[in-house]
Amino acid sequence: MKKNYLKIALRNLARNKVSSIINIGGLAIGLACVVFISLYINDELSYDHFFKSSDRIFRVNTHELMSNSEFTAGQTPPPAGAALVNNIPEIESYTRIYKPGDQIIHFVRNGQKSSLTEKSLLSVDSNFLQVFSYALLAGDPTTCLNGPNSVVLTARAAKKYFGTASPIGKNLVFDMYLTPFTVTAVLKDLPAQSSLQFDVLQSNSGMPPVKRFNWSWVWLQMGTYIKLRNNISTDDASIKKIEAKFPAMIRVQAASAFKRIGQPFDAFIKKGGKYDLELQRLTDVHLYSADIGSVFIIQSDIKYVYIFSAIGLFIILLACVNFMNLATAQSAKRAKEVGIRKVLGSVRKQLITQFMAEALVYTLIAAFIAVIIVSICLPAFNQLAAKSLSLASFFSFYSMAGLLVLIILTALLAGSYPAFFLTSFKPAAILRGSDSKNSGGGFFTRNALVVFQFSISTVLIICTMVVYKQLLYNQSKDLGFNKENVLVIADADRLGKNEESFRQELLRLPGVAGASISTSMPAKNSFTDYYVPQSTGENVSTADKDISLSSFIVDEAFVPTLKLKMAAGRNFSKDFKDSASVILNENAVTQLGFKDPIGKSITYPGGNDVKFKVIGVVKDFNTQSLHNPMSPFALFYTSSKTYDIGTSYVAVRIRPGDYSKAINSIQNKWKNFMPDNPFEYSFLDQEFDAQYSTDQTVGKVFSVFTFLSLTVACLGLLGLAMYTAERRTKEIGIRKVLGASVQSVASMLSKDFLKLVIIASVIAFPLAWYAMNQWLQSFAYPTDVSWWIFALAGAVTAIIALFTVSFQAIKAAVTNPVESLRSE
Repeated sequence: MKKNYLKIALRNLARNKVSSIINIGGLAIGLACVVFISLYINDELSYDHFFKSSDRIFRVNTHELMSNSEFTAGQTPPPAGAALVNNIPEIESYTRIYKPGDQIIHFVRNGQKSSLTEKSLLSVDSNFLQVFSYALLAGDPTTCLNGPNSVVLTARAAKKYFGTASPIGKNLVFDMYLTPFTVTAVLKDLPAQSSLQFDVLQSNSGMPPVKRFNWSWVWLQMGTYIKLRNNISTDDASIKKIEAKFPAMIRVQAASAFKRIGQPFDAFIKKGGKYDLELQRLTDVHLYSADIGSVFIIQSDIKYVYIFSAIGLFIILLACVNFMNLATAQSAKRAKEVGIRKVLGSVRKQLITQFMAEALVYTLIAAFIAVIIVSICLPAFNQLAAKSLSLASFFSFYSMAGLLVLIILTALLAGSYPAFFLTSFKPAAILRGSDSKNSGGGFFTRNALVVFQFSISTVLIICTMVVYKQLLYNQSKDLGFNKENVLVIADADRLGKNEESFRQELLRLPGVAGASISTSMPAKNSFTDYYVPQSTGENVSTADKDISLSSFIVDEAFVPTLKLKMAAGRNFSKDFKDSASVILNENAVTQLGFKDPIGKSITYPGGNDVKFKVIGVVKDFNTQSLHNPMSPFALFYTSSKTYDIGTSYVAVRIRPGDYSKAINSIQNKWKNFMPDNPFEYSFLDQEFDAQYSTDQTVGKVFSVFTFLSLTVACLGLLGLAMYTAERRTKEIGIRKVLGASVQSVASMLSKDFLKLVIIASVIAFPLAWYAMNQWLQSFAYPTDVSWWIFALAGAVTAIIALFTVSFQAIKAAVTNPVESLRSE
């Protein structure tokens, strides 16, 4: 019997070649899309699960609220880990990480001295490799980071610095240290599914900033991870109980540190402030950190997993709908077959099995084609989705088992409706030639399915257009400064006392319009601290509250070089003693409540109550991506020594013209000052745009899958148009004999489908509007979902559908009516 089912299925496939190609093509595209998206989602969900104790490792986050701002950070104060282990018995151990910034590394390879800039470097505690079980190729994870001058390399870094020779025992010299570092271990290259990515590990015991601020409970620059004891439950309720012990511990531990900076902890809490620690599962860090700032991890967003899951589901549904539609459209052809089989004794169950077997055969062939598509297109998909998925992961046991389940589910979904629909016909009615049922319920169902297909396609078109509109808005919005033609040289602190001399030399170059030195730049990290505003009586509510200010330390050239706009007051100047001066942005002035800010002051409690006089107000400018709202910001003068984070940047504005010549001139000046250090630079506009890399990836993926969804929908529409024209062959012939034009016949066949597409657009508009408004909420400065997007999306869908249907309609209309009537 089963062999007979297969024979009949293959015969029907061969007999109806066009519909078979359409069905198999649609299913193959749908299955390939689902496989790609499944690989993507599996990769996203597998981050950090490869560690031996991943279920017991948690990141410690800091949750802080201070008058004008509330935030959660993926960093903690340096003493937090030790305090947690000493005061919370459930916690077994902790380890910390610090990101020191780019380092110049000098080394000897094959007898030749060389230097490279290392950007992928972390400073960690000695037990880091005991908490995080990365695989080692050489060395002992329990001792390799014990010494202050120990360094651990990945296999990739070892090859970069020492070639094929063993790196163990060899030395690397870092620019910021006087003594060489010895390579004590080599790690396997890190898995792509590690939220922490690095090539070089140093020891925190030798890191100057860590040693300097090891006492501070307000220096949020370290990542802290804790490991729970084996006998401790890790369910949510148990974690909440552990977190409930944190506030009492912090009140005791942080009191002295807060007092030292002029901010008694109890007074801070009494004012409505909040300073607490929270635990986040290591396996949640990658996908659930969109609202948590962190400089250490590779992070994504769980919402994109949901979005891509929905896209995959929709596309496979479109392919299944095609199968259902074409099967019901052919019901007139298959009706007599069903009637004869029933008369000869076939029961409905057998007929249903037959049609389900046909669906399974189609799906198996489509799956085979889908596997070929995935194998060929995986490199392109990796580039599209910024992934490194391998064919090995695709052909793994679990992937193949998942594909088999997908094939069975698709066959059941695609074949179920046609099987039950066709086998419900009454034999007597069929053999009399009646197909009223087919023209009634079947006609309505086909129309509903077409509406469903194009509703999904229209939603995807609108979403794609809105995503790209937001990306264009991000690039075109006035950020409050000019990011074009600005070359940035990082780690200029290597110049030491020659920073200003280097800047002056740059200004002498004909291609340079301006140059500035600052502790940071837009698209980089700023330093945040707390200040007490002067009580003026203008705004009583701010008189007894601190304000959180992010800030840069800059020279007098920063404002003109970046073309910031002054709203009031003046810029820094060497003609004035500005060491105790500050420039605020408009947002800070508003939150401080200063009606006339010039001449007012803010006090920094951590610097022996140093007062900074407001000399100017700069118009608001975005230092971060448009995902982040505008925040209170301050510029301090170079000579103020407000804080020292050991970073320095040179921003060089290049005149329009021969950019390569200007860059070469800047490089030559750098070589004059730093002959042993490589010259590395970036452009400010590119760094700013890079902050939207995830959004750009989403836009590309949306575009591709939107195109594929339209392809699948149009395949189905083409098949339906073919069968519609075939059923109306006699009508078309009579109309042409009576004088109907090709245009009128094509219009008659097309307008019914066009009506369905218009209905689909009306359904899609509110769905797309809701989805995009939800997505745009992740931006502090969202674009608007304009009416023309809906109109354009509806028009694009209608034109594509009309072109698809018209192709077959015109073909039917130009057929010789003699041939049409003879066929009847």
